[in-house]
Amino acid sequence: MQSIAELRAACAALPHSQETFPFDATTLVFKVAGRMYALTDVQGDPVTLSVKVPPERGDALRAEHEAIAPGYHLNKRHWVTVTLDGRVPAPLIQELLSSSHALVVRGLTRAQREALGR
Repeated sequence: MQSIAELRAACAALPHSQETFPFDATTLVFKVAGRMYALTDVQGDPVTLSVKVPPERGDALRAEHEAIAPGYHLNKRHWVTVTLDGRVPAPLIQELLSSSHALVVRGLTRAQREALGR
């Protein structure tokens, strides 16, 4: 996964995922139930992807992969930014997206989760 189109398709496949541009015309934010689980700059070269992770997982990912850094302009304990230039395997990127989505869903109230049909 190295393009915005591939990233959009991967996020669109996640339940109740929405695309928004709440900050500016180039920062694409993916949300579930109004909460952000991923973001990217549609003009980035290379493309980067920021996702939410448990703090201990973020530490391990940053130690293992040179292309994974603390979240750019985000809480460094809870977010990582992945450079999508081929150095991080596509299955790991997909797993990070799915995990970030699931983390956000778990943080929703019961009523919010029920509204999503979970």
